[in-house]
Amino acid sequence: MTKGPVITGIDVHEFKFEVRNMERTGRGAAQYVAGGKSHITNVALVVHTDVGITGEYINSRITDADAIRLLADIVIGQDALEREYLYAETKRATQQVGRLGVGLIDIALWDIAGKFHGAPIFQLLGGHRRRLPTYASTWNGDESPGGLSTAKDYADFAEQCLDMGYPAYKIHPWRNGPVQRDIEMALEVAKRVGGKMDLMWDAACKYETLADAVKVGHALDEAGYYWYEDPYKDTGMSAFGHKKLRQLVKTPLLMTEFVRMLEPHVDFAIAEGTDFLRADPDFDGGITGTMKIAHAGEGLGLDVEVHASNAARRHAMAAMRNSNYYEMALVHPNAGPYNPPVFLNGYSETLEDIGSDGCVAVPEGPGLGVEHDWDFIMKNRTDGVEYR
Repeated sequence: MTKGPVITGIDVHEFKFEVRNMERTGRGAAQYVAGGKSHITNVALVVHTDVGITGEYINSRITDADAIRLLADIVIGQDALEREYLYAETKRATQQVGRLGVGLIDIALWDIAGKFHGAPIFQLLGGHRRRLPTYASTWNGDESPGGLSTAKDYADFAEQCLDMGYPAYKIHPWRNGPVQRDIEMALEVAKRVGGKMDLMWDAACKYETLADAVKVGHALDEAGYYWYEDPYKDTGMSAFGHKKLRQLVKTPLLMTEFVRMLEPHVDFAIAEGTDFLRADPDFDGGITGTMKIAHAGEGLGLDVEVHASNAARRHAMAAMRNSNYYEMALVHPNAGPYNPPVFLNGYSETLEDIGSDGCVAVPEGPGLGVEHDWDFIMKNRTDGVEYR
């Protein structure tokens, strides 16, 4: 049996970039502030091999990068093409720390595999599409004027996204505040663009009680929303609670962003706690884990929607039959972009990247198919470590 490239080392680089017109408000939240500046820290991961091929991946999961210390001893010296073996070994090694880091390593290994075989990842996966229908996914609502601070602001932005070519629009409402304000905004947006684009509602685990979740759900029913995502403040963990909500609300629920890896997703679906499944390569064991969830959902007759945006997610969705929309996250009428400006070959993740067909393209170069601006990354590097 021919051995593939052997992993010889892993580098982790933390770097910061500036987001315009945004200021941090604590606990991971951010608000629009005209002229404000905020800095977001991302991680650039490089996996080295003995044949000179490197796997590169950039994401915003700083806590996941901390787990690379635990995983480095497991993967260094191993065949970089044996992803199933390394998925199982790293998954077991991180069983007490929420499987942190598994996804980052796996995505970098897929990048190596694509470069080794001279093919984009979506082709290695058996992908069947090169353009992905895309929805605009908003930031949470603003409390200061000039951003997304009123129902009218959200509706105006929905119309802007519709005019740009987006076929769908997902609302993250205000992080706090009265339920009635959310309901009025949901109805106002639907009044303005309902029937012209699909509308999604992501409460981001906001609502305190079943009663509040039901109130909002009934408004979404009335307005014909496409899905209702993560309503409860249980952080999306209770399959029973969401089964109860499904009995009271007609709008399909989209859950499982906050459970990790294949088995809990399947358990949640069989417990009837959701209508759509959510998968995230960073959280769910990389592209390997995401495709396991996609195939499990397909076997159950459920759609699987990929969370957030980057090249790894585009490749995974391109190989999934049972997935509807790519998420352009996070977008705002007057702030951003939220994603780092670290690509050199024309790839980016901004509001303006939507095509006239309402889609974004899947990169077609080898591996992830993206070229990183290492001058920018190293110039803005704040920390890092090398494992050999």
